[in-house]
Amino acid sequence: MTLLSVRKIYQGIADRRQMFRMFDRHAQRPDRFQDDASALYGGEWFEISEAEHDYMFEILPPLFTRGDMFAMGEFLTDRITSIFYALNIDGRKQYFHGYCDLLDKGSPERMRDAIVERETRPVRAMTREERLEHIWSSTHDDYRGYAGERWPERDRGKRTVMFYGGQGTTLKLLDELTDDEIAAKLPVHLRYLPDAIAA
Repeated sequence: MTLLSVRKIYQGIADRRQMFRMFDRHAQRPDRFQDDASALYGGEWFEISEAEHDYMFEILPPLFTRGDMFAMGEFLTDRITSIFYALNIDGRKQYFHGYCDLLDKGSPERMRDAIVERETRPVRAMTREERLEHIWSSTHDDYRGYAGERWPERDRGKRTVMFYGGQGTTLKLLDELTDDEIAAKLPVHLRYLPDAIAA
């Protein structure tokens, strides 16, 4: 699965339970312990509360602190670690978690800039990709997974979600959900946001 380099994966402010779930939202992937998941996790980010930001700062000594960010000393993969941000956006402090590839020089700063750019849009809007990532992040593990041997070869390993439609429950590829199916899977307050043009 190839994903965009920097992407928002959850709309709204994640509470502690949601934050910990999203730290490893690809845990069910096939070949979990045989592959390098750097491309899966690198570039993912979401908003958290000040309490969660401070909690994570106090867990372990950070790998580094730089003004508005700090990095966790424990790595998710050989190259990917958590970066936590405290950013002033439109006159108020907001807090974020992101996964950065520390072998890619400047990755934390580029992510910070992407977060600020995304969060300062004048109109609340979501791209199709953001809608799909929110659905994936907010769907319980029992109702999401990866296409296995019963799927055509070209679809194996792609993300799937359970969909409840007029013909009962079906397992669908996440990337192939229609606009109506996406709207049905989103919480009501996110269903009717305007479409944003991907950066």
